[in-house]
Amino acid sequence: MRGGRGRRREYPYGCHWRHRQPYGHPRRGDGRRGRATAHGTLLVADFGGSTVTFVDPARGPVGSVEVGTAPYGLALGADGRAWVATAEGVAVVDTATRTGLGRIPYRTRTGPVTTGEYRGGGMGIALAPDGRRLYVGVNVPGGPGVVEVVDTATREVTATVPVGRRPFDVDVAADGGEVYATGHDSYDVTAVRADTLAARRMVVAPYGERGPGSWLKPHYAVVRPSDGRLLLPFEGEKPAVLDPGTGRVAVEPMTADIHQHGAALAPDGTLLVVGAAEDRDTASLTVRSPGGAERTVPLDGPHEDVAVTADGRTAYVTGGFTRDGHWDGITVVDLPSGTTRRLPAGDRPLGIVVL
Repeated sequence: MRGGRGRRREYPYGCHWRHRQPYGHPRRGDGRRGRATAHGTLLVADFGGSTVTFVDPARGPVGSVEVGTAPYGLALGADGRAWVATAEGVAVVDTATRTGLGRIPYRTRTGPVTTGEYRGGGMGIALAPDGRRLYVGVNVPGGPGVVEVVDTATREVTATVPVGRRPFDVDVAADGGEVYATGHDSYDVTAVRADTLAARRMVVAPYGERGPGSWLKPHYAVVRPSDGRLLLPFEGEKPAVLDPGTGRVAVEPMTADIHQHGAALAPDGTLLVVGAAEDRDTASLTVRSPGGAERTVPLDGPHEDVAVTADGRTAYVTGGFTRDGHWDGITVVDLPSGTTRRLPAGDRPLGIVVL
């Protein structure tokens, strides 16, 4: 465990000087504070702005709440609170009433608050199964990242743990015993024990470690419920299957043949992977059954992350994209038929959850 500077003040909404709008309030014209949110509404992180946007999957945006600069990842608790990794700290949003509940500053120094692909601050984020702890991967430009541990009851950072560079994704084992931070620029996954915070690095590099300029790096992971292994797609060719107990990596064949980013698991174990190509003619969503059978759904333009409904029938793919070519919307995919439609949503939407 690594310490950091002392605990800083948590700013309530309405008190942070960086925001042109009062923190935690809805943006003008986007809805009313306290309005109830319907089941099945989508919540997206507006990486191009400073808000999260609530999206009706049939009609589009219905409200936004200020959270902080360049929000990236989202984690949703069973109590309806959303935790948002921004460049400035972890914001907390009551999704039922669409109100902000405050922001928790990072303990780690990440430099000036900036925007864009390489900005410092929170990236991947995940809750423990019991909801008592939150884990957020914090990018420190020019150096290794950290996972910051947050007590969700007190909303304080209780510990920091060194991990790999640019922790794109954070996942938690089904039993809550370990936390996994995917280091994009260090070709690794760092496993952190939840009880002792002891960390160990596991290299995941099916193409070899080619340096920070390569595209052939890990991005996002999912934890397979059947055996606890991590699935990390690479380039639509080599999904890496990481055994966190041994650190061994097996590579399976894949057919999409495209640079891949976001991943999610449907309730039946179907793996969904976003083909995030900058070429709008080749972007796709791979739908891979637990047995390995695959099909691809063409997408129009670059995309980043994906979420799936509880019945496993609909996927929502964000158009934010961490690189150039992003757009302000979501592609809605009917998984049984493979049909798609575009939906306006937020400002460069990146992370997404279904409420």
